[in-house]
Amino acid sequence: MTHDHDLVLRPTTAQTEAALNPPARRPATTPHGGASRRVTTGRTGGDLVVETLAGLGATTVFGLPGQHALGMFDALRRSDLRYVGLRVENNAGFAADAYGRITGEAAPLLLSTGPGALTSLAALQEAAAASAPVLAISSQVPTAGLGGGRHGYLHELPDQSASFRGVVKSVHTVRTQSQIPSAIAQAWKSALTVPHGPVWVEIPQDVLLAGTRLPVVTALDATPDELPPRPELTAVAAHLLSGADRPAIIAGGGVVRSDASGKLLALAEKLNAPVVTTFGGKGAFPWGHPLSLQSWLEDRHTTDFLEDADVLLVVGSGLGELSSNYHTFQPRGRVIQIEADLGKLESNHPALGIHADARLALQALLETVEARVDEGAPERVRALLAKVAERIASQDLTLEQQVLASVRRALPDGSPSFWDMTILAYWAWSAFDAKAPNTMHSAQGAGGLGYGFPAALGAAAADPTRPVLAVSGDGGALYSIAELATARQYGLDVTWLIVDDGGYGILREYMTDAFGQATATELTRPDYVALAESFGVPGVRTTPETLEADLAKALAEPGPSVVVLPALLRMFAPTHLS
Repeated sequence: MTHDHDLVLRPTTAQTEAALNPPARRPATTPHGGASRRVTTGRTGGDLVVETLAGLGATTVFGLPGQHALGMFDALRRSDLRYVGLRVENNAGFAADAYGRITGEAAPLLLSTGPGALTSLAALQEAAAASAPVLAISSQVPTAGLGGGRHGYLHELPDQSASFRGVVKSVHTVRTQSQIPSAIAQAWKSALTVPHGPVWVEIPQDVLLAGTRLPVVTALDATPDELPPRPELTAVAAHLLSGADRPAIIAGGGVVRSDASGKLLALAEKLNAPVVTTFGGKGAFPWGHPLSLQSWLEDRHTTDFLEDADVLLVVGSGLGELSSNYHTFQPRGRVIQIEADLGKLESNHPALGIHADARLALQALLETVEARVDEGAPERVRALLAKVAERIASQDLTLEQQVLASVRRALPDGSPSFWDMTILAYWAWSAFDAKAPNTMHSAQGAGGLGYGFPAALGAAAADPTRPVLAVSGDGGALYSIAELATARQYGLDVTWLIVDDGGYGILREYMTDAFGQATATELTRPDYVALAESFGVPGVRTTPETLEADLAKALAEPGPSVVVLPALLRMFAPTHLS
C-alpha cells in the first residue's frame, strides 16, 4: 500500500542534490571592500532569513536597509515576500506594530545595526505596552567585533542587544548560519505566545553575506504556547460571580488581542454584569449595549460605580495609570483579575489572580458560572451614563464633541483608525464608539508621539480592502511627515487627519494648569496641504462645519490623502478627584 505522506516526505534525488549543492557563487565586494564584506551571487545567510520567514507564514516585511543589513535586503529580491519600506526606523516599527495588531501575525521588521536599530526603540516600547507581535531582525557588526572583540566598525555598540532587553519579550543573537532558522522560529513563537509582544533577533553582517550550502528552509513549527487558566481558580471565580449582588467587568486590551470579545459579551449577558472597556480595550464590548458603561474611565462617576461592585472581574488589563483613573480607583469588593502578563497580575490591586489567556479563561467561566437575573442592571448603566453626559455638557465643550462626532460619522463602520497622542485622541479614548473589536488603536500604551500615520500605513498594508484613518496633532504629525513619501510610493489607502493648533496642545494645557503658563509648546509648522501635495498626496483644509463631508470624501477615494483641521480643542476637566 502507498501512503500520501510517503510521497510528500521523500524528496527526489534531484531535489536532494539541489538542496545540498546550491548554485555556484562568484565573490564580489561592497563599495568599501574588506574581507568581512565579501558577498556572493548565490544563496547567502540573508536567504536563510527570508526563507525562514516565508516558512513561518510571513507574507509582508517592513523596514529600512543599512550597510550591515544588505544581505537580508538583497535576499528579498529572490523571495516572494512583500517589502514595505518606510523612511524612519521608528515609523517602520509603528507600521509593523499595526500590521501585527490587525492580522494577529508576527510582523517582521528588518533593521540595520546601531543607529538604525536604536531608532526603533520607541516603536518597540509601544508594541510591548500594547502586546503587538513584532519580529525585529537586525544586523550586527561582523562576528569578530561581537562581545567586545575587534572595535572600530561603523555603527558598532559595545552590546547592542542590551539596549533592547528591557523593552522586548526576548532577545536572540545568531553567530552562525545554522542558527538562523531556529533563532527566528524561537523568536516568532515568543512574539505570538500570550501576551503577544515584540522580540529581537540580531545577525552579524558576515553571517548574512556569506554564501551558504545549507538546504533551503521550508516550513517550520513555531506554534505558540497556550496559557490556559488553572481550573481551581476559575471555579472560585465562577462561584464569586454567580453569587454577586453587583458584579461589574473591566475589559482591557487583552480581550481584543486574544479575540475574546464574543466570549466577553456572552459572559456579561449571562451574569447581567455592566462592562467598561479600557482605552486599550476599545471595541471589546458593544458601545450601545444595555450593559455597556462605554469607556469613561477618566470620570469619577464611573470610578465610583466600579468601586461599588461587590465582585469586579478585570480581564486583560493591569489596571495601570489610565485604567485606574490615575491610581485613584480603590475597589471595595472582591477583585478577580485575568491577565496573561504575569508581571501585571495583582501589580496594582490585591485580587484572585488568574494567569491565563483572556479567551481561554472567559471560556472556562462561561462553562461554569450560573446565570444571574438582575433586571435593574441596565437602569443603573443608563443612570451612570446620564451623569457622565451631564458633566460633559456643563463644560462648554460643544466644538470638541462636534469634531469627534463628525469623525465617527465619516469613518465607515469596520474601518480601523489609528490615533496619535493628541487632544482629539484623548477625547476618543473616552467618547469614541469603535463599532467593532480591533478597529481603534492609539499610542496610549507607551505614550510616544508620531504613532498614528505610520501605524495606519501598516494597517493599510495588512488589509487593503478598507480605508484607514490616521489622526494626529500638528506636533505629532511632524514626527512622521516623511512617511507621506511611503504612502505615495505604495499607494496605501490612508486618510490622515491633522488637527493643527500650532503646538503641543495637550502639553500646553498641562503646563498652563500646573504653572500658569506654557513653555516650549508653540511650534512653527508648514502648510500641511501644500506639503502633502508636494509629495503627490491630495490635501484639503477643512473646518469643523465641513469636516464630516471632507473626511468622508477623502476616505472614499483610493490612495493616501491629508485633511487639515485648524482648531484649538480643549480637554474635558479632570475628574479623578472626589
